[in-house]
Amino acid sequence: MTRHINREKAMHAVYQNQILPRPADELIRDNFSEEEEADSYMIQVVRQAIENTDRYHGYIDEVLEGWSFDRLGAIEQAILLNGCAEFDLKQVQAAVIIDEYVRLAKKYCDADSYKLINGVLDRI
Repeated sequence: MTRHINREKAMHAVYQNQILPRPADELIRDNFSEEEEADSYMIQVVRQAIENTDRYHGYIDEVLEGWSFDRLGAIEQAILLNGCAEFDLKQVQAAVIIDEYVRLAKKYCDADSYKLINGVLDRI
């Protein structure tokens, strides 16, 4: 399974947590099937995003101008939280992280949301 697909699964897990908070292990179990070889890095990203949501929320609020994290859709929130988690883990280049989450925003969000995702992650 590709890292991109695992990133998508990680986004789904964090999105679900934004809608209805649950333990990270339960979300991981629901989104990464046991038959598949789950990417341990992306599981770490999910845990990091959920554990540090409040801290990342603050970072994102500082970057957003005339807007706030709470006003974003849950998918946009999940994408940004995972991006922040990956930046914190410092295992992947920033340009790769931004590109991957812009791709997810183009797939799952409103037409222009990818611009917001790109701008916020670029400034964090």
